[in-house]
Amino acid sequence: MDVKKIAKLAHIPITEKEEETLTKGFHATLKVVDMLFSVDVKGTQPTSQVTGLENVLREDVIDGSRQFTQEQALANAPRKHNGYFVVDQILEDD
Repeated sequence: MDVKKIAKLAHIPITEKEEETLTKGFHATLKVVDMLFSVDVKGTQPTSQVTGLENVLREDVIDGSRQFTQEQALANAPRKHNGYFVVDQILEDD
């Protein structure tokens, strides 16, 4: 696992000492995951959750009184074009 690459993607500066510590931590975590794969689970029923809690759902209804018009949404936009927000392009450099 390349700790420096992950840190760069997350925009987190790390020192060499932190890189070593994180590398050891990742290896320890992966070791535990490998141990879990070796557990015999034959005859065990799959479980999606164990708390018994259920989601509370509501009807998906649009409340028009809480919506902005397109003009209101764009009113304070620093840049706009043909009814859309204009933002700078972000590209990852490798």
